[in-house]
Parts: sequence; C-alpha cells; structure tokens
Amino acid sequence: VQLQASGGGLVQAGGSLRLSCAASGTIFSISGMGWYRQAPGKQRELVVVITDDGTTNYADSVKGRFTNSRDNAKNTVDLQMNILNPEDTAVYYCNALVKVARYSSRRSYWGRGTLVTVSS
Repeated sequence: VQLQASGGGLVQAGGSLRLSCAASGTIFSISGMGWYRQAPGKQRELVVVITDDGTTNYADSVKGRFTNSRDNAKNTVDLQMNILNPEDTAVYYCNALVKVARYSSRRSYWGRGTLVTVSS
C-alpha cells in the first residue's frame, strides 16, 4: 500500500492551500483516512481523520478553517486549508488504516509528507 500526497507549498498568512492524498496498492478497505502534521521541534499531531462512514474528527486548532473530504471509491482524501497562519507551518502526512484482505487486521500506512510553510 502506498500513499501519495501532494499540494504543499509556501503561502502567506490568511491564504489557502489544498492537499491531496491517494492510496494505491492491494486494498480491501480503508477505515480511517486523514492527515497529521509535525512542526519543527514538535511531536506529530492529528489534524483530521475521516472514517469510511464520513464521521470526521478535526483538531481544535483547525476547526472552522480546514475541510477534509474523502472519496471512498477512489481511496483519496483532500484537505482544503483556509485562513492559514504561521502556526500551521509543518510537514503534513497522509495516514490511512487499511485492510489488505477481508480477514486481515487493519494496519496504519503513512505517506512521505508534504511541507506547508505559512509566512507572516
């Protein structure tokens, strides 16, 4: 299973960026799929996760600014990030909980990360 993320870059405070992530490979089902981020000198933290039934859990710091959407048929998630501020600067990682077969256990997979830099 591979997760390919794209869409990071440099933006001024108050601006917007959109991240996309696609899962590929041997996939039976994906339960949770979403994004984490890691800022310099800090631990990786949850940004948002969306389950296969559409239940979405956002970090308090991004509620009202970020919107995550998921296409179950395509195994993709998109993160629309608005009103960005310098505290959002981080490497963003796509994550998915995947079953590769009907009776296999779920396993967590990570993308390589994409850098988001917000200038003040």
